[in-house]
Amino acid sequence: MFAGSFVALITPFSNGRVDESRLADLIEWHISSGTHGIVPCGTTGESATLSHEEHTQVIKFVVGQVKKRIPVVAGTGSNSTAEAIRLTSEARDAGADGALMISPYYNRPTQEGIYQHYKAVAQAVPGFPIVFYNIPGRTGSNIEPSTMARLAEIDNIVGVKEAAGSIDQVLNILDACGDKLAILSGEDSLTFSMMSLGGKGVISTAANVVPREMADLANLCLSKQYEPAAKLQLKLLPLIRALFVETNPIPLKTALAWMGKCELELRLPLVTMGEGNAAKLHATIKDFGLI
Repeated sequence: MFAGSFVALITPFSNGRVDESRLADLIEWHISSGTHGIVPCGTTGESATLSHEEHTQVIKFVVGQVKKRIPVVAGTGSNSTAEAIRLTSEARDAGADGALMISPYYNRPTQEGIYQHYKAVAQAVPGFPIVFYNIPGRTGSNIEPSTMARLAEIDNIVGVKEAAGSIDQVLNILDACGDKLAILSGEDSLTFSMMSLGGKGVISTAANVVPREMADLANLCLSKQYEPAAKLQLKLLPLIRALFVETNPIPLKTALAWMGKCELELRLPLVTMGEGNAAKLHATIKDFGLI
C-alpha cells in the first residue's frame, strides 16, 4: 500500500471555511492523474490551523470522496501523545487506510521519548498502519536510524516519511531497518535519489501541481527505469525549488490559485507571497505550461 506518489494535499478554503467542492475536484484530478495515495491534514494541508472539528471533517470527506480507489493516509501527528492518540483513533474510525504522524515538535523529546510516543499511539490503534515523519527542520529533533529500527519492530509501524535532507541518513536507515520499514521521500528533490537506493515512494508537495509527473517519476523508479527517472527528476527541479521559495504551502496555494484549482486563501500566520518571489514563481509555473 505504501508505494508510489502520495500527494500531501492542500486544504482549500473559501471565506474562512473548508471548500469541499474544490476539495472534491482536487481528489478526482489526482485519481485521474495516477496519484497513488492521498495524505490530507498534513503540514501542506495547514493542519496547524485546522480546528479539531475541521480536521475530522476533512478526513471524513476525503475518505468518502476517494471511496477506496486509492489509499488515504491521514495526518494525525501532535506533540501531545494523548492528542496524537485521539486524532489517530478518529482517522481510523473515519475509514482512513493509515496515519502519517510527525515527530513531536517544539518539546524536543529524547530518542527514548520519541520511541515511547509512537509506541503508545501504535498500541492504542492496533492493526492501523502508521508512517512516522522525520523532519528535523520543523520539529527541532532528528529521529535516529537506531530509533527507527526499534520502531520498525512494532507491527503496525510500517514506514517513515524521511525529510532530513540527508542521503547518508537514508543509507543508515536502510542499514538499520532493512526491508522492515518503507522509506518514503519527504523531499521532492530527493525522490529519485531515495528511490534508487531502495525507497518505496514519496509523500509529495509538488504532486499538488504536477500529479501526473510525480506519479510517473515514482513508477519509473519502482520499475527500475532509472535513466528516464533521473531525467524527469532533473526536469522537475526548477519547479520544486520555486514551490519552496517561501514557507510551504504559501507558494503552492498561489500556484494552484493561478491554475484555477483553489482560492488563494491561507490562514494566519501564513500570508500571501512577496511580490518578487511571486514573480519568480509565476515565471516558473508559466515555463512548465501550467498556466
